[in-house]
Amino acid sequence: MERELVELFEVAKKAADAAIADGSTSRSPAASRCVDALKQLKSFPVSYDALVATQVGKRLRQLTKHPSGTIKSMALDVLEIWKKIIIDETTKNKKNGSSGDLTAKMEKADAVKVESSRSSVAVKNVAKSENVAVEKIHIRDEANASRSSSEYVKAKRISEEKPPSSAKKPSQSSNAPPKLTTMVKCNDSLRDKIRELLAEAFSKVASEVDQDMRDEVDACDPLRVAVVVESVMFEKMGRSNGTQKFKYRSIMFNIKDPNNPDLRRRVLLGQIQPERLISMTPEEMASDERRKENSQIKEKALFDCERGGPPKATTDQFKCGRCGQRKTTYYQLQTRSADEPMTTFVTCVNCNNHWKFC
Repeated sequence: MERELVELFEVAKKAADAAIADGSTSRSPAASRCVDALKQLKSFPVSYDALVATQVGKRLRQLTKHPSGTIKSMALDVLEIWKKIIIDETTKNKKNGSSGDLTAKMEKADAVKVESSRSSVAVKNVAKSENVAVEKIHIRDEANASRSSSEYVKAKRISEEKPPSSAKKPSQSSNAPPKLTTMVKCNDSLRDKIRELLAEAFSKVASEVDQDMRDEVDACDPLRVAVVVESVMFEKMGRSNGTQKFKYRSIMFNIKDPNNPDLRRRVLLGQIQPERLISMTPEEMASDERRKENSQIKEKALFDCERGGPPKATTDQFKCGRCGQRKTTYYQLQTRSADEPMTTFVTCVNCNNHWKFC
């Protein structure tokens, strides 16, 4: 059963990859083959042990990010069914096995015969790396009552809490699909060029992240992510030289921007889905540093607009709330309706503090 389960999944995975190469359309033959294979997986009788042994459930999660909506929804349905099977079997096993847990643990304990001595008790067949709790049970040998009594001990292994190891954790990508070695072509020079530019940008992420995130980034496939992103862009926005060419330019500029590594990393790790990427504004795609600069530019432009207004008069009638000085300049504008009083803008000459009142 496990072998048939893996074979069905491999058929679905190959068809899904072929659908991406075809442009991720739901009506392509490859997409139809993938949907048929997923339907067979949906009705295939599986068990908790089979899913754990084959790890097909983890690998199927890759299809939930497929550009095709039909394949994505079908993969989600299969995962929901498998999740329910795992929960039911786990609950059933807990109910049946709760009463026998203590007996099972006692059977695993090692009973070791220990020879009695005046100063110490030598314990045999116990690993040196394990702590041993010894319970002495004195049993008088009825046949040899006049001689020394033999002692029996019951040794139980006490598991030590191992300190956190500094060794690197194995990558979770062992069950992920193999990385693409070459770019998947679609026989369109414009689309192939965009895929190459995206793959080049995503390949830089490994050298831009910290050591803590290196394993997670290495587990991702830049070529596969580039193909998926380009396929979604083509499906939602059309060709790059069409009506959405300026949106294409904005996305490509921000992804390739050397000062915006966060956007590349988040797209590569799946934190930003391709569908979300094509709907983001330039302000949302910009880096934190760029957003801060834009905010400063807007504030400066607003202040310059105010300075370009009517000439300001100098007065000592207003007291600055920041420095307490009375050296101020002011001007008035009609910012509300005509029957409302004018708004007075005041600037402290000493500390450049601004405030207004009506």
